[in-house]
Amino acid sequence: MSTAEPARLAWFKSSYSGNEGGECLEAAVTADTIHVRDSKAPTRAQLTFRRPEWAAFVDFAAGH
Repeated sequence: MSTAEPARLAWFKSSYSGNEGGECLEAAVTADTIHVRDSKAPTRAQLTFRRPEWAAFVDFAAGH
């Protein structure tokens, strides 16, 4: 997995997220991995995916 420390990642919210403070995800991208966390609880656990895993998930989600 990535050697980047979570505190050093450049997090961004989904372009689909509104400013109402609802349920949002944040993501951070490195050369090897995609990190995903809950924007309302950024210090809690996060998910980390390798790029091929993330691409497979996005392809699946786009088709459903």
